[in-house]
Order: sequence, then structure tokens, then C-alpha cells
Amino acid sequence: MEAITEGVNNVNISEAYKKNRIQVSNTKKPLFFYVNLAKRYMQQHNEVELSALGMAIATVVTVAEILKNNGLAVEKKIMTSTVDIKDDSRGRPVQKAKIEILLGKTANFDELMAVAAAEDGENGDAEEHTA
Repeated sequence: MEAITEGVNNVNISEAYKKNRIQVSNTKKPLFFYVNLAKRYMQQHNEVELSALGMAIATVVTVAEILKNNGLAVEKKIMTSTVDIKDDSRGRPVQKAKIEILLGKTANFDELMAVAAAEDGENGDAEEHTA
């Protein structure tokens, strides 16, 4: 029992909860919610970690590819693993695939975001004048 307590006391809290991690679901939010959230996280932290289990892995890969293809992000690290998830209906643990993709800002990230913001502003102004 003492060994368990000692192990719990030695857990690094900053590693367990990362401010720049997005845990992606393939059912809860639309794809571009995660794309825009990742952009915001990269503005704040210079990098973002996208994480997903099972069927949501395709969503994470798509988000990462959209950011890379738009010149906003570069891959720093990709980690894959399996985790045991307790399945209440079966009563035994089930293994699920897990992926974590660490993306960093590109050199021209801020410039691209400024251009996008300016374009959004122009579009918003045009709509206001026509209304």
C-alpha cells in the first residue's frame, strides 16, 4: 500500500493535465470546431497536442492535415499506443487505439492568421453595408 501512495505522490501534475491538449471526439463537435480551437491554442502556447481514441483518430488526423496544408502547423511528434478502457456493458477492459499529434506553429503562422483575420473583417463589413 505504501508503494502505491508513494507512486501517486510522485505523479507529475503538469504532465497529467496539459493546457495545450485537445481531446478530440468524432461525435461531440464539428470538425472545424477543432481546427479553430487548435489555431487558438497555437496562438497562445506556440504548439498544440491533439489526442484521440478509437474512431476519433480519423478526425484528429484530418484536423492536423488541414492545419498543415494551410501552412499553419508543422508536425513535431506523433505517438500511437493502446489503452485499456473499462467497458461497462461487457464487464471487462477493452483495448482502444490512441494517437497523440504534437503540432507547432510555422514561421509564418502569425502572418497567415493576420491575413485571415483581415479577410474575415472585410467580409463582415461588406455584409453590414448590404443589410
